Amino acid sequence: MPLIDRADSVVIVVDTQPGFLAHEMLTSEEGATAAAAVERIAWLVGVARLIDVPVVVVEEGTDRNGATEPRIVERLGPGALVHCKATFGLTDCDAAVEAVRATARGTAVVTGFETDVCVAQSAVGLRDLGLRAVVVADATYSARGQHRPGLDRMIHAGVEYSHFKGLVFEWLRTIDYAREVCGAAVERLGTFPV
Repeated sequence: MPLIDRADSVVIVVDTQPGFLAHEMLTSEEGATAAAAVERIAWLVGVARLIDVPVVVVEEGTDRNGATEPRIVERLGPGALVHCKATFGLTDCDAAVEAVRATARGTAVVTGFETDVCVAQSAVGLRDLGLRAVVVADATYSARGQHRPGLDRMIHAGVEYSHFKGLVFEWLRTIDYAREVCGAAVERLGTFPV
């Protein structure tokens, strides 16, 4: 598989809402893992904005699940839209598909909640639409042991996977550019999440 090119990437943020990441059914360990995934997603969106990678955000049932995590929304920049979907996968939401296609990018970098349902259906659907779909394994999450099965489902369907740090440095490619962008990102976004 070729390296992920920032000039061909669009970040997809799926259902990163309180109803999926901060509910009473999560154990404290699951809550910490979910919070770490949100931190990586927020940082990834901030880096994407610094290097002109577009971001498309979708959310499900805001009346039940709340709105997208505020740190993500504030890092989107002016004029960014969040698309509401009535389906698990975003490819059944015409507005979201149009937003992805409008970027003219061929690589969909997928993050969000929950790995085994909405993220998997979105990534597989994007691949079926002809995009290269890459799921960021540590910037997605499902509780109750469903994260790994969700990743496996996507991989078997032809979705690639990466991880937060590896993706960022694939986008940046050179040491000098990485120092420049990461320095600016740390100033704006805080400590690089691990």
